[in-house]
Amino acid sequence: MRPRLLALAGAAVMIAASLTASPAQASHAWSNYHWARTANPFTVELDDNVTAAWDSYLRTASTDWTASAKLNTVVLTGSFGDRNACTPTNGHIEVCNYTYGANGWLGLASISITTGNHISRAYAKMNDTYFNQATYNTPAYRRLVMCQEVGHGFGLGHQDENQTNPNLGSCMDYTRNPAGPPSNEHPNSHDYAQLNTIYTHLDSFNTTASVDGPGSLATDDRATWGKLVSGKYGKGANTFVRDFGNGNRTVTHVFWA
Repeated sequence: MRPRLLALAGAAVMIAASLTASPAQASHAWSNYHWARTANPFTVELDDNVTAAWDSYLRTASTDWTASAKLNTVVLTGSFGDRNACTPTNGHIEVCNYTYGANGWLGLASISITTGNHISRAYAKMNDTYFNQATYNTPAYRRLVMCQEVGHGFGLGHQDENQTNPNLGSCMDYTRNPAGPPSNEHPNSHDYAQLNTIYTHLDSFNTTASVDGPGSLATDDRATWGKLVSGKYGKGANTFVRDFGNGNRTVTHVFWA
């Protein structure tokens, strides 16, 4: 087992995704959070801490996001510790599923931010308490939530947070009908265009290479998420910030069931 760092840097206020009449003109960056890197395309490692029921969905999400011109992903298998804690290694996105309880959320994504809005580690959690229920136990819902939670780990926000609006054909779009039509189970062209915008500039160092971020882990416990900065608690999409000072924070997206 690789050593796990139990510190995550805290969170900042999200710039809510805004949509114009044409989704292709929308901006849905998650504030200006991004992985620091010295060259494009760069590689983000996804730690496979999911059970067999989720393996195919993680691999599909990895393949989908690797279609970006700016980044590649690789799924790492091995022993990554407690799926309940889902503690990410520096430079990685930890991906986990577990019966986290009837706490109201379907998916959870948290990123650790260091000075300069650089992502240093992240996790994506899928709550089997709800995915074991008929409403959510479908391939379409599993693909949507896996794709979206992993996508947040790159610095993407939502294209639309109104679940009653027509589908935009993107997993970064909230919906009650992920199968569509159109399907919201995969990224769309605007997601890739947004990644191109986020990762246009280069940095002088790499946070994909185990850069430390002080702070403590944002867990599935609401008390660790910090301050609600976006959305109405318990409905649709929420963003929370926990600030540790000196530019270090955790930012957590909550996908409510």
